Amino acid sequence: MKFRALAALLAYPEEELIDGLAELKTLFPKEPELLKFLEDLGSEELQVLQERYVSLFDRSRALSLHLFEHVHGESRDRGQAMVDLLATYAKRGVRVVDTELPDYLPAFLEFLSLASPDEAKGLLGETADILRGVGDRLAERGSRYSAVFGALLAIAGEPGLAKKLTVGSSPREDLTVLDREWKDPEVTFGGPQGGPQTVPQTVQFYPRRTPA
Repeated sequence: MKFRALAALLAYPEEELIDGLAELKTLFPKEPELLKFLEDLGSEELQVLQERYVSLFDRSRALSLHLFEHVHGESRDRGQAMVDLLATYAKRGVRVVDTELPDYLPAFLEFLSLASPDEAKGLLGETADILRGVGDRLAERGSRYSAVFGALLAIAGEPGLAKKLTVGSSPREDLTVLDREWKDPEVTFGGPQGGPQTVPQTVQFYPRRTPA
């Protein structure tokens, strides 16, 4: 349930998310920063939330929600990594719809929601460096979205964010400079592909948008 909830929080904000905030709060009673983020979501107009989301995640590669963007960029290696990730999904009985790339973080979290707790924790842990990197960059920019990444690291049993959130901060760094400096360690998902198969299911991949 928590994986699906966090996937929803990292997807493009829609009215359904706002309507479900009260239920989401019940899932994270011991996550004060995440609860503050949920309060913020409920206090803003939907259009403001959508514009903020686009400005953060669609306009900077360093804040991209596509995991392999942080490892391979636009290199050919990214294509093979996508194939390998799709194979990981398939070997666990998951069919992937083709409306989004398989490394989109909300979609990956949807996939983890279908795995066993131990398997999900292990796979999530393989993305820890990427999650921490994006979360720290968000904290530096004063974004409460960083709380979602902190929560994911906690679920994975990994050290939390290195940067402390300062709400209201507005760094003036050139995003092109930020993008040049960003690079996270390579990650391959799944390791050995053994283990029990699950009944085929369809993971909901959120539609990719063209940045405004």
